Amino acid sequence: MSSSQTAHATLHYGDGEFAVLKPGRFVTCAVSGKTIPLETLRYWSVSHQEAYAGPGEAFQRLGQVA
Repeated sequence: MSSSQTAHATLHYGDGEFAVLKPGRFVTCAVSGKTIPLETLRYWSVSHQEAYAGPGEAFQRLGQVA
């Protein structure tokens, strides 16, 4: 496997889409620390530029910063 297939990706999170800045297979949830494969990434914050494993983690984080 190449390093990009096992590496942590660096993304720029936009409205409804993200751009890959550094290729990789996954990102890490900012709340739980869980690994999120890019193909399943659905939740992130544009303003905080961080990813979330699911809706629970996203709501938890938004509740902390609101």
